[in-house]
Amino acid sequence: MGKNSHRIGIIGGTGLYQVEGLTHKRWVKVRTPFGLPSDEFLTGKLEGRDVVFLARHARGHRLLPSELNHRANIWALKKLGVAWIISVSAVGSLQARYKPGHIVLVDQFVDRTKKDFEHTFF
Repeated sequence: MGKNSHRIGIIGGTGLYQVEGLTHKRWVKVRTPFGLPSDEFLTGKLEGRDVVFLARHARGHRLLPSELNHRANIWALKKLGVAWIISVSAVGSLQARYKPGHIVLVDQFVDRTKKDFEHTFF
């Protein structure tokens, strides 16, 4: 790793399958105790910073949201030295005040659509 000891992880949502400007690209497979991650990880440098990129739904959007192995994805990112994650998503809102093009930063997230113990570290 470069001058900074921790990498930044970028998880791309629907339509984000690569990072422009990434140099020193290398694809890495990671085995986890939770099974296979969504895809291989693309490591490289972005503006001099070490980053690790993962296409959440796999390259070519091969995985449905219910098929994602979140624990494997996060465990693998940590194994690759990631300390911070930027996760990009394209979702709709149920509130009229949030229009297309608005950006919302979430400070808490609880997924009640799945069994917690099968999809989290709790």
